[in-house]
Amino acid sequence: MSDLIVASGKPDQSGNVLRITPESAGWQYVGFEVYTLQQGQTWQQHTDDQEVCLVLLSGKAHVSSTNEQWQNIGQRMDVFEKIPPYSVYIPSDDCYRIEAVTDVEVAVCLAPGRGTTAARLIPPEEVGVETRGAGNIERQIHNILPEQKPADSLLVVEVFTPEGNWSSYPPHKHDRDQLPDESYLEETYYHKINPGHGFAVQRVYTDDRSLDETLIVKNGEAVLVPKGYHPVSAPPGYELYYLNVMAGPVRTWKFHNDPDHAWVMERKVTVK
Repeated sequence: MSDLIVASGKPDQSGNVLRITPESAGWQYVGFEVYTLQQGQTWQQHTDDQEVCLVLLSGKAHVSSTNEQWQNIGQRMDVFEKIPPYSVYIPSDDCYRIEAVTDVEVAVCLAPGRGTTAARLIPPEEVGVETRGAGNIERQIHNILPEQKPADSLLVVEVFTPEGNWSSYPPHKHDRDQLPDESYLEETYYHKINPGHGFAVQRVYTDDRSLDETLIVKNGEAVLVPKGYHPVSAPPGYELYYLNVMAGPVRTWKFHNDPDHAWVMERKVTVK
């Protein structure tokens, strides 16, 4: 298996099934974890020098920080209901506790924090929903923690790609700290596939092809994007969901399209 793929495993005593740290990824900013908690199970953690965005992928939970608590949040029982999630932002030097009201799958998105923003609930009505692309590059976007909303480092978004469509397309990258044209952002993709026995295809490649991998990604696997372009394809018969986490030295998303494929956006007809 490629070093860019991180597979889910069986839950440990805390419920953790997947963990990516800056050290394990070989980069500086992004961490990502997934927990599956059974009804009544609890998990708590101090944030230390990291800010955290807890995304309730499925299920309902009680969530609290040092000074706040949110009871019985969550509404979707499966990500493929395609309704925006409940999320909770927790700053650095704080702590959080999750108690599963039902069985819960929760994503823990991490990046360096400075404690400039208080803990808060991000309810579904505050999640920006948009359709991006057209034809067979159309997909549905849920902007959970975009750059217009307060945070120190994190950018968090989830994407639904219909069967047979492409996403993160035209291929784009954000691996140079050259603002205002391009920002440096590390990125993880956490993939879910419906039906679950399917797969997705993701390519990660650079202009000089020093990195050029085509990945077969299974349900519950994460992909590391340390640099380069990173398009995704959902095969016919299989819907694709992924949760993106990005962070870098500047909290802004400025990307560069692959010039070989940027012309696709200029077409006025459905992309075939």
